[in-house]
Amino acid sequence: MSGGGSSSLRSALSYCVQQVRNYDYHHYLCLLELPTEMRKAAFALRAFNVETARAMDVASDPKIGLMRLLWWQDAIDKLYTKKPINHPAAQALSWAISEHNISKPWLKRSVEARIRDAQREVDDIPESIEELEKYAEDTVSTLLYNTLQAGGISSTTADHAASHIGKASGLVLLLKSLPYHCTRNRHQSYIPAKLAEKHGLLVKQGGRLEILLDNDSREGLCNVVFDIASVANAHLLKARELAGKVPNEAKPVLLHSVPVQVLLDSLSKVQFDVFDPRIQRGVLGVPPLLFQFKLKWYSWRGMF
Repeated sequence: MSGGGSSSLRSALSYCVQQVRNYDYHHYLCLLELPTEMRKAAFALRAFNVETARAMDVASDPKIGLMRLLWWQDAIDKLYTKKPINHPAAQALSWAISEHNISKPWLKRSVEARIRDAQREVDDIPESIEELEKYAEDTVSTLLYNTLQAGGISSTTADHAASHIGKASGLVLLLKSLPYHCTRNRHQSYIPAKLAEKHGLLVKQGGRLEILLDNDSREGLCNVVFDIASVANAHLLKARELAGKVPNEAKPVLLHSVPVQVLLDSLSKVQFDVFDPRIQRGVLGVPPLLFQFKLKWYSWRGMF
């Protein structure tokens, strides 16, 4: 990525691009569709999300992961007082804040939601899907709000659409990550108790509630995934109902709807079995070229 001023800033922005490409490839492709003037800030914001989203996963000890999140919480405060931080993603974010007047509350809201999630006990099961929607709003929708802001786009309708797309995106990505979180013994955090009980997955063992995830419970899990995917799809449809009122300059930001649609379609093809290996192939279960074609088609048509 060219531009961005000093060599240190160019290096920081390059780091952000590589982090997003390596760990959030489908959104990396989405960001390439943005206008040049807002792309750098968008990569800085998305790299911040990558750093905080992966904090718990890359840590050998959950306490270390939590410390990283708390570091980022403190770093945001420092960035808004123009204190230098020796981290490339923080340096790029500092530039984006300065150049585009990025709102601090949305950045704080995102990292604080991840801190609360990291502090959960294994048996701390969310009561309802509304809690997952709130988490998705706090961690994904806020990122879209900031990206719209980076583009100088002030539109209540665009924000409303971004809210729905962020919730849909957060929900389906939680579904896709369920197999991974099972190996980390953190899967229970993302299956609401009400849905687990509805589909026969909620049991009481040793005086505490647990969620069954064995071969005998696979059908029940698929039903849970279907219910959550249906809520995500409803949010996607609500966002698209607003398309006629969304400013054209906001639509490239809202292309994050495309990965949601692709993943929903992939889940449907495997009967909502998140353990089916086809979901992990290519880009969200489809060949990379097909994903890029879909993204380009929506972009060319001015759709999301």
